[in-house]
Amino acid sequence: MNRKKITSTFLALVLVTSTFALPSVSPPRKSPEFIIADPSGMTTPLSSFKGKVVVMEFLFIKSEHCMRVAQTLNKLYGELGPRGFQAIGIVFDPPNSPNAGARLLPSVVNYFKLTYPMGYATKDDVDIYLGRSGTEILNIPQVIVIDRAGMIRYTSGGRGGDPTLEDENSLRNLIDGLLKEGGSRIH
Repeated sequence: MNRKKITSTFLALVLVTSTFALPSVSPPRKSPEFIIADPSGMTTPLSSFKGKVVVMEFLFIKSEHCMRVAQTLNKLYGELGPRGFQAIGIVFDPPNSPNAGARLLPSVVNYFKLTYPMGYATKDDVDIYLGRSGTEILNIPQVIVIDRAGMIRYTSGGRGGDPTLEDENSLRNLIDGLLKEGGSRIH
């Protein structure tokens, strides 16, 4: 094989590989409203974070994978929060299981020393927000990335979702890029 053919094969492979490494891009859409109910019973509308880059994770408490993503968000929130990044965790219970998420949430927050808002929602509320029908398989965690203008830019865990949103370095780079974008500023 000559050098020119090897070089073009290598470049084609790099292009294909880098395409798979990028987050999937679907057209941005306005984030629906969502009410975050914390363990004390206080509620906060998701829209109150407009002007910040928000990453919202829908998670099961008893999932090690979900809790690893929660710890990643906690770390990124500590690093990027002062620049306008807001992590939010929403616990809900798996189908056909006892409603333990709300009861266990304070213990989980304390155990993992989570410093960002964590709330509880019903599976129905989560499905409505995600636009998910009852026949679709629910992959967890579901990670939603919302820009400063309140537009959903990226998702993981669902149809066409992007698993790189669960990777610390990929997520850090994505958040950093959105923080650098123009648009609404923090109020």
